[in-house]
Amino acid sequence: MTYNKLGNTDINVSPIALGCWPFAGGAVWGDQDDNVSVATVHAALDAGINFFDTAEGYEKGHSERVLGQGLKGRRNEAIIATKVSANNLSAEGIVKACEQSLKNLQTDTIDLYQIHWPNWNIPIQESMTALEQLCTQGKVRTLGVCNFGPIDLTDLLSVGSIVTNQLPYSLLWRVIEREIQPICNQNNIGLLCYSPLMQGLLTGRYKTADDVPEGLARIRLYSNKREMAKHDDPGCETEVFDALKEIQVISEEIGHPMAAVALAWVKQQKGVTSLLVGARNPEEVSWNLPAIDLTLSEDIIQRLTTATETVKDKLGNNPDFWMSKSRMR
Repeated sequence: MTYNKLGNTDINVSPIALGCWPFAGGAVWGDQDDNVSVATVHAALDAGINFFDTAEGYEKGHSERVLGQGLKGRRNEAIIATKVSANNLSAEGIVKACEQSLKNLQTDTIDLYQIHWPNWNIPIQESMTALEQLCTQGKVRTLGVCNFGPIDLTDLLSVGSIVTNQLPYSLLWRVIEREIQPICNQNNIGLLCYSPLMQGLLTGRYKTADDVPEGLARIRLYSNKREMAKHDDPGCETEVFDALKEIQVISEEIGHPMAAVALAWVKQQKGVTSLLVGARNPEEVSWNLPAIDLTLSEDIIQRLTTATETVKDKLGNNPDFWMSKSRMR
């Protein structure tokens, strides 16, 4: 497995990271056995995956606590990324949140500490100063952000530096290509891509929009009439499932599972450092491994890109998964 550097640091991470949000269970993910989650962490490490992403906001720190338990005795094998919530971005809030995350994770150092969402009511200078002090104190190794659009990135880069921006990016969610990805590439900010399998759509698991659980069907790909939706968009369900049929045809043609093909497509996009793929059990970890060494030809990449242009066009310029009024500016 070839590992990638986080920006200009000496931190090497696997091209696929284990997204640990499912460990939280709760309303979005449903029941999740902590012992199975711990076994999932071990399976990832055994497979060479060393990068783990979580957040204080995932069920009030439960995901962090489970990950900490899973890394007992193996902390030196792992790169931990976690996130501070938008409502904790004051100087005092960041310090308290970091201390709690360190406790939850049972570690002395967070490798990558990320702002989960921008908070436009707190000056970014205040937040960055506090975060940089954590680095100076050795509690954090390096800094990143999540869900930062071009304006917020520009504001941040005027007062500090980051090595990553975590964003939704997949064959079915390519909005960041319009503005955000170019800025990140220009500033050597690596892309950490969440939902690269579009929450299971790109595995072929769901044949119709009605098959998708309500907790996952709240994003803007689906109708605003879905039970947990908070957006006002009509969705693009027809375009999505038409694209999925074409992706499946291409995948069968080249003899690889659709999930592996979808992950390989994202992995080969410019500026991508790692793909955050959630797994709820060791078996699901194994499903993602074929993508690590799969390299698609330029022709296949272009055909896959063409197959999803209608979805990209329907989504417009808003990169926010969940809201019609984007929280990424």
